[in-house]
Amino acid sequence: MSEIAHLAATLFRMASGRDRVVVAIAGPPGAGKSTFAEALLALLPENSAAIVPMDGFHYDNAVLETRGLRARKGAPETFDFEGFRALLERLRKGGGEVAVPVFDRGSDLARAGGSIVGADTKYILVEGNYLLLDESPWYGLAPLFDYSVYLDVPRPELEKRLIQRWLDHDHTPEAARERAMSNDIPNAERVIARRRSVDIVIRPPG
Repeated sequence: MSEIAHLAATLFRMASGRDRVVVAIAGPPGAGKSTFAEALLALLPENSAAIVPMDGFHYDNAVLETRGLRARKGAPETFDFEGFRALLERLRKGGGEVAVPVFDRGSDLARAGGSIVGADTKYILVEGNYLLLDESPWYGLAPLFDYSVYLDVPRPELEKRLIQRWLDHDHTPEAARERAMSNDIPNAERVIARRRSVDIVIRPPG
């Protein structure tokens, strides 16, 4: 059985007798968290799961400009942590549908109410860089997750993926490498060096 199939089976067993299971899918930028979450969702019972990306809680660029953080967008300090935690608390509590903001990479903006998590959703797959970050205030998220997954990708592969991400946004090779190495890679190194203990570490294929 593949690692992801084994994980799906584990979550299915864990859900027995519970109304909801909240799963953290964490890893550095470029690790493939969104792709992994989609693949896991496909292995869970149909219409039983929803993906909740942390990226919907990016501060707007105008806010980052006023705080001198525009060049560091994507670092822990550039997210609305309190808003994100409040959302997770609502999701964990259940009892009704919950609107979730979604980040639109094309427009570089978060869209409020971009998706809806239904009241009967059993599995909440939360994906984001800093879900397992052992720094204040992020370690306060720990009690909100029932199970945690960390995607471990070698640094050379992360660099390759992150540079390609900026190339795909029409940056020159030089600009793409600069963007990746000046912000994305420092963020990745912070995630790798400062993560809490985790239920399972998965090394996705390159």
